[in-house]
Amino acid sequence: MRDDQVPTPTAEPTGAGPVDADPAEADPATRDPRARRPGRRIPASRAAAGGALATAGLLLASLNLRPAITSLGSLLEEVRVGLGLSGTVAGLLTSLPALCFAAFGLAAPRMARRWGPAVVVASGTALITAGLVLRPLADSTAPFLLASAVTLAGIALSNIMMPVVVKRYFPERVGSMTGLYSMGLSAGTALAAGLTVPVAEAFGGNWRAGLWVWAVPALAAALLWPAIARADRAGRIGRTGGEGRPGAGTGRDGGTARDGGTDAAPAAAPLRITRSRTAWGLAAFMGLQSTAAYVTMGWLPQIFRDAGTSAATAGLLLACVMTVSVPMAFVLPALAARSSSQGRFAVVLGLCGLSGYAGLWTAPAAAPWLWALLLGLSNSAFPLALTMIGMRARSSAGVVRLSAFAQSTGYLISFPGPILIGALYQRTGGWDLPIALMAALMVPQIGAGLLAGRNRHVEDEALPRGGA
Repeated sequence: MRDDQVPTPTAEPTGAGPVDADPAEADPATRDPRARRPGRRIPASRAAAGGALATAGLLLASLNLRPAITSLGSLLEEVRVGLGLSGTVAGLLTSLPALCFAAFGLAAPRMARRWGPAVVVASGTALITAGLVLRPLADSTAPFLLASAVTLAGIALSNIMMPVVVKRYFPERVGSMTGLYSMGLSAGTALAAGLTVPVAEAFGGNWRAGLWVWAVPALAAALLWPAIARADRAGRIGRTGGEGRPGAGTGRDGGTARDGGTDAAPAAAPLRITRSRTAWGLAAFMGLQSTAAYVTMGWLPQIFRDAGTSAATAGLLLACVMTVSVPMAFVLPALAARSSSQGRFAVVLGLCGLSGYAGLWTAPAAAPWLWALLLGLSNSAFPLALTMIGMRARSSAGVVRLSAFAQSTGYLISFPGPILIGALYQRTGGWDLPIALMAALMVPQIGAGLLAGRNRHVEDEALPRGGA
């Protein structure tokens, strides 16, 4: 058995389990008398149907986590003119996602303890749909910002829950299923970036139609997740280990299966997540890679255009960055989950980022496709971070707390990044200093990845002595 694979203790009820000292706020599944029976078998046909339903829900939810952001970025100038937004408000829109992700993500753990992760994702997809339907109807700044906040609140809730859903429903396949939803997230990002403008042009240049179209896949996810929540409550999914049988042991790609359909949660002791060095390392890694991603999405085309590249080519270069991350999002989590330490992957991705920024700084027009490729590889740090969230906690309860802390804190760290880069560009009139700053931030990102990638569990660091 590899040293990153920990056998699952028995005698814990099914579900997310307690996160704080209050057992009454445990996952509703723990209050289901049927779920309390250890070793309860599920018929193979029901287990397969439940697994297929959860897989479809995971993929569909992940596809809807970024189109609301990248579709707006593609039509930001048209929206600004159409609504009469000031330059300050338009700039705020580019940083609003990180702020909302941090703020609304803090509510996810308590909601998950009260209603379960499936209900939280169902609520999140409903909010995404509502915001995407209402946003194009806005005829002034305030309603547009409000509808955007509704959408981003739903994305924040679903963002936090994705690692939890993987841990709960696919405990023996953390790496491969993290790869699946990371790939879905990257694909949704790339599709929205590439199709929003053509859709708007097909409707006579109507930016409202370009934004509205992304409510359709969001609605599909919003209709599917209530069914997943009902199946979860009925015990048809998320109750078995590998191969549809209780107590299947350790998974094939680094996940830890549950014994008798249970989570490997410690006793009902408080989990002080802020005491964990691993949690802080993950938060820093998440924040720094998010900074790089938002700067890339917001400013990379302008960097290439200022270097003499045409606007069309600059857009294709950004699409290249996003497209590279699609296969990487599927492959990297599976590889990382099989490794005893994920720090080596953080180092390689960080070196790719350093090389890409070095190319942009010295000769941006000399080999733009190579720089785009390197930055696309570097941006694959996001699925790596999600994989580590799923592996650095023993239970789905621990993953809830770790995911909320790492992502909320990380997005707070990333919030000033795009604004600062824009201010430096405006003040200096060039890209040398902004690019040098982004390259410099790769160094602490590598260090944070090494800290977060160690073979540790937050329960070992964040529980009080004698609490486990």
